[in-house]
Formats: sequence, structure tokens, C-alpha cells
Amino acid sequence: MAKASPDARADESSVELGGYQQELKRTLGSFQVFAISFAFISVAVGIFGTYDDVLRDAGPVGLWLWPIATVGQILVALVVAQLAARIPLSGSSYQWASRLANPKVGWGFGWLTFCYLAIAVVAVDNALASQALMPLAGIQPDEDTARLITLVVLLVQTLLAVASTRIVSMINASAVGLELVLVVVVALALFIAVAVTGHGEAGNLTSRGAAGNAPGYFAVGGGLMLAMIMGLATLVGFDAAANLAEEAKDPYRSVPRAIVGSVVAAGLLGMLFLIALTVAIDDLPRITASGSPVAAIMRDQFGPAMERTLLVAISFAFFGAGMVVMTACSRIVFAMSRDARFPVHRLMRRVSPRTHTPVPATILILLVGVVLMVALPGAALLELITASTILPAIIYGSTIVLYLTVRRRLERRKGAFDLGRFELPVAVCALVWSVISLFVLVAPPEALVPALIVVGLLLAGGLFFLCLLLYNREALETEPGDVDVFKH
Repeated sequence: MAKASPDARADESSVELGGYQQELKRTLGSFQVFAISFAFISVAVGIFGTYDDVLRDAGPVGLWLWPIATVGQILVALVVAQLAARIPLSGSSYQWASRLANPKVGWGFGWLTFCYLAIAVVAVDNALASQALMPLAGIQPDEDTARLITLVVLLVQTLLAVASTRIVSMINASAVGLELVLVVVVALALFIAVAVTGHGEAGNLTSRGAAGNAPGYFAVGGGLMLAMIMGLATLVGFDAAANLAEEAKDPYRSVPRAIVGSVVAAGLLGMLFLIALTVAIDDLPRITASGSPVAAIMRDQFGPAMERTLLVAISFAFFGAGMVVMTACSRIVFAMSRDARFPVHRLMRRVSPRTHTPVPATILILLVGVVLMVALPGAALLELITASTILPAIIYGSTIVLYLTVRRRLERRKGAFDLGRFELPVAVCALVWSVISLFVLVAPPEALVPALIVVGLLLAGGLFFLCLLLYNREALETEPGDVDVFKH
């Protein structure tokens, strides 16, 4: 069959160029696409969940590792955006590796991403239950209660995600708008409160706090290095917009801008929020020992009413983040299934003709959450969630290696996001940063079990990969559409 001319190709949708039919509905505008990536990052949620670890392990001075993590993750986001601008298909790194390397390599990217996102949904919703909803309702800490609430939240998110992508984007955009206002207003209010009442200490910004006399503070895997994990665990998921590229309007521009813009915005707002929180600490030992230092600081500066208001806003941000992660994960399942590279692919590739959403793939994420909540004991669940922080570092590092390998063969689309002559130095620096990030995450002794869990997930995927090689090898040797259309 003769290939279409370049001009004709330019007029076709990215989905048709990929060899698929447009089944998902394009409803996401520029801000909604940005909101998807920003909600996944969710700077307020990330700081709310990790600030206590920074105070305990490194002291308040550990916050200065946040801008380092921000710059490093921006470098990674720039490389990811380069690929998103060239292949805007659902499945992001899975599609990029499948088409620019080969389907076998792409399958590995897809399986890692699926594992990461499926665990992340449970992690976000379980944190929502235990750290926000239960304190808001005055419920005492209880693991069984938290798990029950988590299951209810997962079910509600599934129903919304199945009903309409537009509903998901509307809720998500509202959550992001609230979070942006919340971070800025609360930060400014904290600065004003400290200036008026004098209840705070600027010296906190250089204090080691409770970690002042800790042995091995500067050592590999020591307290200061552990503080870097706040930025590494929070400033991830910016590629979520790429997972919904087939539902975005003008994806060649909107998706790359959302990827980079979300990291820049989260990095700047997070730094402002962290400085305000740290300066507002009046009793450092007490705040460090509290279970939720962010809420405790709010209570000290503004009273119990503000603490409850914060918890309401944080709950909404948590919910939006969890729903975005679920939606992104379902798109990975859908993308792999329509290429016959995921278990039960004939079912998982189905899209509702009424809602234009991949219903079975979304329900699968709910079922994974139910299994994790019901089957895993507390310690095992915590280790699994910790392991999920290692996966994005592996995925991003591998994506950068892929880009460096194929960058000379990539098509440059007029008007699309492009780093131009800066692409090589940015990609090399991003790769160096990814290696550093992975080292920081696996160096601490307590990271051994999570690292072994990651290995176990890879082996489990390897078994299915072996089945594909034996019984459906064609799925791993052929690629839909005209693969060369994305290259020179």
C-alpha cells in the first residue's frame, strides 16, 4: 500500500497515524491537560505527607534540597516533553519505546508504568483516608478503618472515571485551582501571622532540629540525603498528561507544555510553601514529634478552624490526585491491550460507545486496589508503597536513555515543542540526575525490601512476557500503523 504524503500525514490525527481508530473523545483543553499533570504531582499533598520525614531525618534545613530536586526533575520533564511532542498517543513511554526501539522494549516500559500507577492509586487514597478524612471526621487512627475508607474512595473514583473523562477533568481542574489558591494564600498568611505575632523563627531555615546530633548525618543514606526524597517522591507523575494525549486538544503543543509547566509550577509553589511552614514553626521539638506537622503548624498559627479548613482542601486535592492516577493507569492498560500485550487484552481494550472511556481497564484498577487493601498486611502494604517511589526513577531514566539513543532519527514537527540545539545537553544532564535520583532512593538500608519488591514485580511481568513470546509472538514483533511516520 502506498504511503501517504507528508502533507497528508500532517492533516491526519496522531491516533490514525499510530494505526488506531479515535475511540477516546478529545475533550481536554490546555488548562485541563496542565491540571492532569499538576494534580498528579499535587505539591500540597506531597508536602503534607512527607514534611514530617524531613523534620525527623534532616531537620528543617532539609527543605533546601527541594530546589535541587526541582531543577533535576525539570530537566527530566523537558526530555519527556520532547517525546510527547512527537508521539502523542495514550500509553506515553510504552508507545514511545515500542515505536522508537521495538515492541519488546515498549512492553517493559508499559509494565513498569502499570505497576507504578496501580500502586500509586492505593497509596494516594490510603493516605487520603488516614491523614485527611479520618482526622477531619474525628476518627482515631485505625488501620482497618482507613482501609475501608480507601475502598469506598476507590469505588467513587472508579464510577466517576467510567462515567466521563470530562467529569474527571472538571473535578480535577477544580481541585488544582483550589490547591493553587490554598498554597499561595496559606503561605502568605503564615508570613503575615509570624510577622504580627512573632510566633515563629527564621533561624529554623538553617536548623538541623532533632537530627542535629544524629550519627552519619552527611553519610550516604544518612539524614540529609533522606530529605531529598520529599522532592523525588512529590515531583513525579508529570507525564500523566501524555497518558491522556488521545483525549487532549492540540496534543503536540498542549501535552508537552503541561508536562514542563506542571513541574515548574509545583517546584516554585512548593518552595514558597516550605519556607512559610518552616519559618512559622514556634516549637520545633513539638512540631517534629507531631504526627502531622503541617496541620499542627496551621493550628498553632490560625487555630483549630483553619486546621479543619486545611484538611478539607487537602482532602479534595488528595481525591483529585487519586482520580488522575487511576485514569492514567487505565489508559496504560487500554493502550497495551489494543496491541494485544496485556492480560485479557480483548476485554481490557473495550471502550464504552456511550461514555468513550475504557470501562474494563478502569475497573481493573479498582480490583487491584481491593486486592491490595484486603490481602496485604500493614507492613507489607507500606513496603509496597515505598517500592513505588523507586519505579518512576527507573522509568524516567530509561526514557532518557531511549531519547538519547533515537533522537537523531526523530521527526521535528513544525510548531510542536522542541528544545532545538539545547536538547543534547539537557538530555545528558537529565540522565545524570536520574542516576543520582535512583541512587538516593535505593542507598538507605531500609530501601532493601522495597528494591526487592520492584525486582519481584519485574519477575512477575517477565512470566507474562514469556507467555507472549511462546503463544502470541506476533504481538511483540509487529507495530500498528506506520512506525516511520514518527521518524525522519
